[in-house]
Amino acid sequence: MEVTTLILGAGAAGMMCAAHAGPGTLVVDHAKAPGEKIRISGGGRCNFTNLDVRFERFLGGNPHFHKSALSRYTQWDFISRVSEAGIAWHEKTLGQLFCDGSAKEIIAMLRDDMAAAGAELWLSTRLTALEHADGRFRATFEREGASRTVTARNLVLATGGKSIPKMGATGLAYEIAERFGHVLTETRPALVPLTFPDGRFKPISGVSTPARASCNGTSFDEALLFTHRGLSGPAVLQISSYWREGESLALDLLPETPLAELLSEKRRSSGKRQLTTELAHHLPQRLVDHLAEEIDLSGRLGDLSDARIATLCRALQHWELRPAGSEGYRTAEVTLGGVATEGVSSKTMQSERLPGLYIIGEALDVTGWLGGYNFQWAWSSGWAAGRAIAGHDA
Repeated sequence: MEVTTLILGAGAAGMMCAAHAGPGTLVVDHAKAPGEKIRISGGGRCNFTNLDVRFERFLGGNPHFHKSALSRYTQWDFISRVSEAGIAWHEKTLGQLFCDGSAKEIIAMLRDDMAAAGAELWLSTRLTALEHADGRFRATFEREGASRTVTARNLVLATGGKSIPKMGATGLAYEIAERFGHVLTETRPALVPLTFPDGRFKPISGVSTPARASCNGTSFDEALLFTHRGLSGPAVLQISSYWREGESLALDLLPETPLAELLSEKRRSSGKRQLTTELAHHLPQRLVDHLAEEIDLSGRLGDLSDARIATLCRALQHWELRPAGSEGYRTAEVTLGGVATEGVSSKTMQSERLPGLYIIGEALDVTGWLGGYNFQWAWSSGWAAGRAIAGHDA
């Protein structure tokens, strides 16, 4: 079978590319259904983009690579398509957009767009061999109990990274890109919960509070969640992309509270009140009880000295913790690192090492913040590659 374009991966980037690549496109995936990460994202409602996409909210070896695609196919373009498809959506927090109904609506929209573009989709299909010769890619697949061979002028790597292996995630895109001369950057789990030994936070598992998580000069003010394994919640998932094994991070449990001023004022006005009682007005009671086992929270407000207030502020607003590790790719939302962007066109996503090879989405060394940024990168990079393949002036 001969096609113009073969796309490996029927995820967000792969389907988006297929919708724009023109006729003669075949999308192949080993899964039983397309868009599985879309389906489970956002609690089943898909955080499909963000109103406030900014270039600096993406990580990668080249801090400028992603700018071209993101500026030419923006969040507003995808929002317009979603609205045109009749999919109702809402803003949750911090510009994050979710479907009112189900993430399956986004998948259905993309499938409709693929069908309208004439793209074919093969599911439950496993790649067994791949080679390139005479300007053509030759791929062999195992499909429906038989071996099928496909030749294509273009090959698009859209198989993502290593995150969530239970859904079949592998390093396939990395292996193929490296075979064709591309360099890989270090990969590690990102947007992932952090773990601590000995069940340190197990007694307060389920407790959540607003906090500021800081590491390596970057901070995030969002919800913090204590779990039986360690720390999670948006603040920790965000900072995990900046944290490295062996490093510490700092938590401010009262980021919007001038704690020193507050305690000094309460010392005068409510001196007989217990310190723990006052803190419970600002933090969950279970967290206060847990903290009391680690730092001295005894006594009344009226007995606080200036030195002790300063000590309390350091303990509560610069709580230094050293995670043992992360939960790994098992629960990571994305993979940090991947195929180095050096040797890939930022305009077309085409390889500069091998004409006809395109690399898009999570497979590349471009990783966004939590909150719809990684989906927007999938839409933008998929669109850029698809338009280039179709011969449009992108």
